[in-house]
Amino acid sequence: MTSPTPTERQPGLAATVALYTAARVALVALVTALLMVAGAPFVIAVLVALIVALPLSMVLFRGLRARLEIALSATRERRAREREALRARLRGDGPVPSDPPPVASDEASDREADRGQH
Repeated sequence: MTSPTPTERQPGLAATVALYTAARVALVALVTALLMVAGAPFVIAVLVALIVALPLSMVLFRGLRARLEIALSATRERRAREREALRARLRGDGPVPSDPPPVASDEASDREADRGQH
């Protein structure tokens, strides 16, 4: 599998996890349905399907797993950069964002406090 170029838009982590999870659940449902058609009781069919679906998903969903690993590594790298930037700001090494301007409030108690400051 080729690595994505910076201009390609990759799906986010949540979308990739949802797709992979849906595929795994669909595989379990398919195996369960096949076993029930073959005459197995529902509970036994579900238990066997759970066991059989794990190795099958390793083979069948290789591409989805690769996409999931890429999304996880990108998220991990982004969070590491954000964490380092935050640590640098806390140490005083990085630029300090300016304080946001005060927000006017309609609360009566806030208006009273504002009158007392002037």
